[in-house]
Parts: sequence; structure tokens; C-alpha cells
Amino acid sequence: MKYYPNPATTAISFEFVRGYDKSFTLQLYNFMGKKVLDVNTLSQLTNLSLNGFYRGVYIFRLSDKNGNVIDSGKFQVVR
Repeated sequence: MKYYPNPATTAISFEFVRGYDKSFTLQLYNFMGKKVLDVNTLSQLTNLSLNGFYRGVYIFRLSDKNGNVIDSGKFQVVR
């Protein structure tokens, strides 16, 4: 999975380069570990607005329908 831009200001895009499945879910966590967003309807290219997100580092986790982590990473929000 590719995600860009990093650092992000107003939005971030998550793009599947291979292995896309409609049953995947994407969770975003702040750096304190609190879940801030849960996306259950993903497409090949998913754009997420970062309005309401504070400046800082966020962690994403991509999971399959069984809850297994497929991918994870971090990105930064700057204002």
C-alpha cells in the first residue's frame, strides 16, 4: 500500500498497488494509541480528509476480515 503525501496537511491518500480486497478495514490512531478513525469501505484509491486532525504523527493499520494486520505505517500531519 502506498500513502501520500507524507507529511500531509489537509488530506491523505491510500492506494493499493496489489492485493486489494473490499473486506479490508483501515484504522487510524494518534500517537497516544487512541483510535481516531475507522474506515470500513475502502476502494483501490481512498482519499481521507484530515479536517479535525491535530498536528502530529498518526499510525495506520490495514486489517483483513479476520482481523489480521496486512500493513501498517505512520504519517505526519502538519499545519
